[in-house]
Amino acid sequence: MRLLFITSNRLGDAVLSTSVLRHFVETRPELRITVACGPVAAPIFEAVPNLERIIRMPKQKRGGHWLHLWKSVVTNWWDVIIDLRGSATAYVLPGRKRIVLSGNDDSMHRVEQLGRLIGVNPPLRPKIWLDQKHIDEARELLPQDERPILAVGPTANWPGKMWPVERFVELVACLRAADGLLPNAHVIVAGAPNEREAAMPVIESIADGDITSLFGERSLLTVQACLTASDLYVGNDSGLMHMAAAAAIPTLGLFGPSRVENYGPFGEKTAFVRTDRSYDEIWSTADYKSSNSEMYDLSVEKVLFAIEGLLKREGRGG
Repeated sequence: MRLLFITSNRLGDAVLSTSVLRHFVETRPELRITVACGPVAAPIFEAVPNLERIIRMPKQKRGGHWLHLWKSVVTNWWDVIIDLRGSATAYVLPGRKRIVLSGNDDSMHRVEQLGRLIGVNPPLRPKIWLDQKHIDEARELLPQDERPILAVGPTANWPGKMWPVERFVELVACLRAADGLLPNAHVIVAGAPNEREAAMPVIESIADGDITSLFGERSLLTVQACLTASDLYVGNDSGLMHMAAAAAIPTLGLFGPSRVENYGPFGEKTAFVRTDRSYDEIWSTADYKSSNSEMYDLSVEKVLFAIEGLLKREGRGG
């Protein structure tokens, strides 16, 4: 029996969609799974149980990526076809059950919407499956001692969503101080391959022996295994933030010009803090083409207060 799972090009949306896949993995273990998604998101599905195939769908002119997908799967019979991109593909393939997301509902979180799509309420938390290879790689990258591990994501896919990098530098120093919430913590700094330069002030502020930087040198599953070993993640609204939430570690998302009610970190161990200005106030003047941060009115003190509350809630605070 086979399941075809069509999901996003974007990493964050793909991570959120794993809540749907998790339901079928855990309730229908007989299903052999094919995942179709964008190349950036594809690695997070490499350890899915009963995975038969991953079909990467780089965007092509005139919708050629959809034709490529159709040719790749049309000769199979599908017991379940799930299309979270709302295409017509599910209706032109041979199959028994079709589940198609017709569009986004901004009245609820995306994970809640996906749960309702498949009749699961409350929805499952997103999950990224790991294999032993990537767990072992993470152990090689991280210290195996009693120090806490702090993971930070100082970048994002748009400068407007990025908290000023010098505030990340100050935040990390405060958290790692002798009287900080995570004294002497080892720091993971991570992001997309093209984001390393933007994160350099944070990287350079930490001694070599106290940092693991991950900007495309390792598989996303190795990054996920490193996040799973962490005591706290703090970062901008990004795919990495959703990966941290899926790792079920205390995760604080920093928000400004994006809707936390739709895209906040999802899970029992998550929290968010946002700018003093609301989403609507920011977008009354913001320019998507600008390279300026729209997060300037979020203070280090406000973020530290939110971290303290999150860690105390999870029994990890002082």
